[in-house]
Amino acid sequence: MSPKSSLLARIPDEPADAVTPAAERPRTVADILHRGLLSAVFQPIVELASGRILGHESLIRGPLDTTWHSPDALFQAAAHEGLTFELEIACVEAILAATAERRVEGRVFVNLSAQALVFHAQRSGALALVELGERLGVTASKLVIEVTEHERVREVAELSRIVNPLRARGVAFALDDFGDGRSSLRLWAELEPDFVKIDKYFTREIADHPAKTQTLHALRQIADTFGSRLVAEGLEDGRSLAVVRDLGVEFGQGYFLARPSATPAVQLDAAADVAIRAREVAVFSRAGASTLRGLSLERMLIEVVPVAPCDLCDDVLCRLHGDAGIASLPVVEGGRPVGLINRRAFIEHFSQPFRRELFGRRPCSAFMDPAPRTIERTADGDQILAVLTSEDQRYLSDGFIITDGGRYAGIGSGQHLVRTVSEHRLEAARHANPLTLLPGNIPINDHIERLLRSRKAFAVAYLDLRHFKPFNDVYGYWRGDEMIRLLASVVQEQVDPRRDFVGHVGGDDFVVLFQSTDGRAGCAAMIAALNVRAKELYDDLAIRQGGITAEDRIGRPAFFPLLTLSVGLVWIESGRFRRPEEVASAAAAAKRVAKHTASGLYVQGDPLEPDYEFSMGPQAELPRRA
Repeated sequence: MSPKSSLLARIPDEPADAVTPAAERPRTVADILHRGLLSAVFQPIVELASGRILGHESLIRGPLDTTWHSPDALFQAAAHEGLTFELEIACVEAILAATAERRVEGRVFVNLSAQALVFHAQRSGALALVELGERLGVTASKLVIEVTEHERVREVAELSRIVNPLRARGVAFALDDFGDGRSSLRLWAELEPDFVKIDKYFTREIADHPAKTQTLHALRQIADTFGSRLVAEGLEDGRSLAVVRDLGVEFGQGYFLARPSATPAVQLDAAADVAIRAREVAVFSRAGASTLRGLSLERMLIEVVPVAPCDLCDDVLCRLHGDAGIASLPVVEGGRPVGLINRRAFIEHFSQPFRRELFGRRPCSAFMDPAPRTIERTADGDQILAVLTSEDQRYLSDGFIITDGGRYAGIGSGQHLVRTVSEHRLEAARHANPLTLLPGNIPINDHIERLLRSRKAFAVAYLDLRHFKPFNDVYGYWRGDEMIRLLASVVQEQVDPRRDFVGHVGGDDFVVLFQSTDGRAGCAAMIAALNVRAKELYDDLAIRQGGITAEDRIGRPAFFPLLTLSVGLVWIESGRFRRPEEVASAAAAAKRVAKHTASGLYVQGDPLEPDYEFSMGPQAELPRRA
């Protein structure tokens, strides 16, 4: 199949004009072009924030009752006949005629490969298509040319020579299907398109794919740098629309918004209109990957000139005395490490009486560690972490050797390794808690900020375990971690993941941002479930006694009841707060009140009811809003 056979193949067949009698049906693409039998359909491009229709992408169909009705078959046949460029130009001419005839509002996006654009400009002049449009009543400022087949653009200067006069007349340009494997970031930078259309691969089910979310976020930043506006293609459901919109993509196109039609759309499909008007803030899918992703030995590599096994101890000692920065000396033979000399141990040995006289002329290999710790330069985060957690802890004093394909590359410091891994973990924990893999402080603040910008009311719950410290002291960190994971599970069972955001601040502190409901029923259910299931992690004696004995905060033995959950829930009306830290402070204050209530739940700031705590007796019903 010619690459151009898929340029306009965006949608399944739509109804076309009346069926042509068999005797009059075309037999070749050349016949189709000669008789002007191409027809246009239009699919709207929508401003996602408002639902306003910016314009339409126009797509081509061959005669309905022929094998060339589908664009794929049409362009395959054109390639076979050597008429690919002629077909592309004929498509644009048919679209211009249909645009004028049907009085299409807004911009009209047309597909045209860079090669066809150059071909037509050389044959008929750069402004030929614009002049045709103006004769039909379609102004140049209405036209957006979607440049396709980016990988074949060899001479950007030649393309610019044609683009510039068109742009001067008011024609806008777009890069089509960016990210489909044929994309060129260089072309984006050099062509400076007004629009960049993101391939539907990145928008399809984006709400469930963290990597797609991160990719689209990065493309949004690139678009800001280059001054382009993004159009997300292939929007097929409301969740995808919400995520794409909240990532800052300005325009969208797809079946969910409206299907292509011979009659240009003047309004969106009902479901799309509801989704845009709802204005709910999307909950971005977060990757539950290792917190050590991105950790590399490159930052730790120290280039130290090695010594050879046959080098004399006197020479090694002189070098160590001459360079106080050397903690360890690698011993290398034939490019491969064979040992490691610890500076402190080597100098101490030769500082003793007569040692230098006895051993100074011996080869240094007699005093090296013949089996040093080595790590490949390309080691990933988990492999690096394995060094820290292994039983072999020599790296702390001796350091370790970094190899590249088994050959010596440099050395690493044990202290530097510990510090780098610790810093990496701390930074990663701000994005995702390593215990629960739930979003950390940075994503929590980001989501609160987006909620505040939306000016839509929401509720924030701050969760904390009462008597968690004595539980952790008595049963140990392993069971303490199990309790925190249990709480994470309980919380996630009581929220709508499509609308509610769950974050793990740290330790036993969690945050839930509710859009699905006012949150009170969900929080009450969390408390009830956790208070029952937490007993599974106590021993039988503690269950019988109703608690455990542990040291209080000043070190005295004290009895602590079984662990329970406290939740402070705050209703955030539009305009009440401006910054995420204000929301967090209000929720933390409500949580402190909740810890002193019998039920464990305190609600503050509800517009319909005064601040109160729930009664959680066996037969108590949850308060309901009118």
